[in-house]
Amino acid sequence: MSPTLATFKIPEITNEPMKSYAPGSPERKALQDAIAEMEKELPFEVPCIVNGKPVKTGKLAKQPLPWDHANHLCTYHEADQAAVAAAIDGALAAKAEWEALPWSDRAAIFLKAADLVSGKYRYKLMAATILGQGKNAWQAEIDAAAELTDFLRFGVKYVEELYAVQPPRNSAGSWNRVEYRALEGFVFAVSPFNFTAIGGNLSAAPILVGNTVVWKPSPAATYSNYLIYKIFEEAGLPAGVLQFVPGPPAEVVAQVISHPEFAALHFTGSTFVFKKLWKDIAANIDNYKGYPRIVGETGGKNFHLIHPSAEVKNAVLQSVRGAFEYQGQKCSALSRLYVPSSLWSNGFKEQLLTETAKLKVGPAHDFTNFIGPVIGRPAYDKIIGYINKAKEAGGEVLIGGTGDDSKGYYIQPTVILTKDPKSVTMVEEIFGPVLTVYVYEDADFEKTAQLIDSSTAYALTGSIFSTDRKALIQATNILRNAAGNVYYNEKCTGAVVGQQPFGGARASGTNDKAGSMAIFYRFVSARSIKENFIGLEDALYPSNLA
Repeated sequence: MSPTLATFKIPEITNEPMKSYAPGSPERKALQDAIAEMEKELPFEVPCIVNGKPVKTGKLAKQPLPWDHANHLCTYHEADQAAVAAAIDGALAAKAEWEALPWSDRAAIFLKAADLVSGKYRYKLMAATILGQGKNAWQAEIDAAAELTDFLRFGVKYVEELYAVQPPRNSAGSWNRVEYRALEGFVFAVSPFNFTAIGGNLSAAPILVGNTVVWKPSPAATYSNYLIYKIFEEAGLPAGVLQFVPGPPAEVVAQVISHPEFAALHFTGSTFVFKKLWKDIAANIDNYKGYPRIVGETGGKNFHLIHPSAEVKNAVLQSVRGAFEYQGQKCSALSRLYVPSSLWSNGFKEQLLTETAKLKVGPAHDFTNFIGPVIGRPAYDKIIGYINKAKEAGGEVLIGGTGDDSKGYYIQPTVILTKDPKSVTMVEEIFGPVLTVYVYEDADFEKTAQLIDSSTAYALTGSIFSTDRKALIQATNILRNAAGNVYYNEKCTGAVVGQQPFGGARASGTNDKAGSMAIFYRFVSARSIKENFIGLEDALYPSNLA
């Protein structure tokens, strides 16, 4: 172990500045060049990475291009039982040396990784996200470039602050201190397709505090996540600390969570899958060395509540962005919109449909398109199915409602008007470009807030639009447990690392707040140390004396 020769202070951390990609800008040309180069070279071959070495199992799967499903971005080797076993053993073997590495050296690796993301690999990561996951340039910028960079830099900042949290009092002749140990065993990270940055954060956050991680990326984000692994490797992450095992979810997960050294799950994905994982972990509880930590962020049925005092244009524009950015494939996406009748019939409806009609649909690497493809066949069929269910239940499709899957998986941005606030598209998560509107009587604002709170199982994000401070307070109090992230006069998407810690409760997850110090507490096991400097003179108490 290296000697500690100083108490180091990390550089000042700020949010990564975002580029605009306006016509004629240098960043637009750089991104277009990166996309063109990647298109020439695809499909790529992605191996598993076990103990720092590529493993090609020969069991191949493809990551299709959602905008051209006859072709694919990469072919990847699925981890088999032997690869997963070797990954777990390797993670456990690497643990002691990684945890013992001085904090300043662990921090330096991830600060360098952040600089590689924001600089050298910015456009390559974005190109992989655009081509493979269907994000437009702006959505790829805020995800694969800015948010991933922020997760890494702010993660270092938050761990530094965590380590500085120490007991405030010491008795005379003693010194109290707390160390934040890594968990005993290994951490399992399971990441989604919809945010490249989440893949990086689910793996990096436990590693920063000394854990080693087995990482199973989403099949639909395999290539961008592989690039993240290679960036971490270039930044100096030692072999074995992070094991990259793409593969069939059911088989990989079952093997990992049955291992006695399984210490924690770091998950982002569907509520259904998370609940199953929780049950499976519970069923294995007698096999584990300790009680595994379960950290998960899942689905949402997010709302905008419009008060009669709201400024209509802002509420409309925020709702259009909140519902239709990245085709609604965000756990925070707006899905249910509550509008007072006085505003709906006096401009809100007209403006909502006019603004939605402006959204151009097509391949994400055509910069003029706002809406790209949904991620794949199952998503396309599910979303179209929900639109049909809404119509069968009496919902009125005001705009959109159609799709085209002939080449890519495209669905027109859809607005549905319902008279039933508990109809299927007001209650169940869709994960697509579908917004359902319920018009309420102006006098029923309080009742509508209560309805929002009670009508779904989710509690992730929500927004309240009002120029009346009393109404904001009233709705906020009613909706106290209905969302982990609440916004005033702002859309319910777009939480920024270091500004709005993100997460929800109820069926939406464990609300451990990614993008804050709170998440790091979940991957450490604290140990209190008390050192005594002055020995006892007598075993008896003073009160025992005659």
